[in-house]
Amino acid sequence: MKRMKYASAAALSALAVLAGPVAEAISAPSTTAVRATRPSISAKASVGSVRAWQQFRIYGKTEHLRAGTRVTLQQMQGTGKHKHWVSLPASMTTNQSGGYNLRVQLGLIGRNSLRIVGGGAVSPVVYVNVHR
Repeated sequence: MKRMKYASAAALSALAVLAGPVAEAISAPSTTAVRATRPSISAKASVGSVRAWQQFRIYGKTEHLRAGTRVTLQQMQGTGKHKHWVSLPASMTTNQSGGYNLRVQLGLIGRNSLRIVGGGAVSPVVYVNVHR
């Protein structure tokens, strides 16, 4: 009985020693594996400060998104805990090189937080001060 117990333990440890390199090879990332690239959007404002309802532009470029992807301008609205992003009626499709150029008019007085969304990507926040 004891011989069988020691023989089984020896067999298991031998199996673990032999299987170790195989498990490492399977779990190690392959150098030929293709990495999924995340889409991204850049955003810039043509001005830092404007009068209410004065036209300005938000422009930028997308990467790893198909040409013709629809991008939409969003504005942070609300106060305190009730702030949320609201899509504004300013959107367009990207051109062949992934660029976009939106005409924007804002009436909300103060510092406005804006961003561009589209194709699963979100741009960094752009700030524009709107005054009377």
